[in-house]
Amino acid sequence: MNTDIWQVIADIGIELHPDRVNAIADKIAGLSSVDEFYKASSGFGPAANKPMMNALEKAWKKDPGVSPLELAAALRGASGTASIMEKREAVEMVWTGPFTGLVASRHTEQVLLEVIGSARWRLFIVSFVAYNIDSVKKALQDAVGRNVKIDILLESSKAHGGKIDIDSIDAFKKAIPSANVYAWNSESKSSDRWTGAVHAKCAVADGSFAFITSANLTRAAMENNMELGVLVRGGDLPDRLDRHLEALIKSKLVERV
Repeated sequence: MNTDIWQVIADIGIELHPDRVNAIADKIAGLSSVDEFYKASSGFGPAANKPMMNALEKAWKKDPGVSPLELAAALRGASGTASIMEKREAVEMVWTGPFTGLVASRHTEQVLLEVIGSARWRLFIVSFVAYNIDSVKKALQDAVGRNVKIDILLESSKAHGGKIDIDSIDAFKKAIPSANVYAWNSESKSSDRWTGAVHAKCAVADGSFAFITSANLTRAAMENNMELGVLVRGGDLPDRLDRHLEALIKSKLVERV
């Protein structure tokens, strides 16, 4: 097998959701040779990533001795290996503010953009407030172009029962029209003594990367304030956080606005 096809298979395993890879592998397994690739590709759907499928067909044609069953198995193996690697936990400290030069850390904006850029099918972001963050907005727009499903939970403005003067929700809906923007349900956030606020700040990509931080989505938080966070790759925490945020939606504790 030539190196081109190995590389393409590895890229597909890393970049596409396992369910998508398995669906592609199922269709390829039913072919008789690479000459019938067009039969399978017509059923891959828009989420299959057309450039990658074109690269796969081109690489396979260079190595036509690879059977459809072998190719399908290689795709499933690459996807399975990528999933296992994503589950291995690694934690990094993230810091914005005075730099001592004595302790290594990564910058808040750098890590946030990495998490957004790593998302292949799902991204959930939570912040108290959001404004004046062109780099983040551009990264989110790029994610939309990759067919990433984006959910954003923000604190409501005072005009809508929240605690901030700025209407971050309206701004995000205009900047990223395809995103699902949520607010804390007004009935569940209030008690007899106080009204709560969305004060959590995090970003979760594909249930595999979780950035938990003190930083809001603001230019001051990205550049000027002292902000501390952790980036967690793999392990159980990103998936648990992703499922918890999804449960807030399903239980209607947060509502789409």
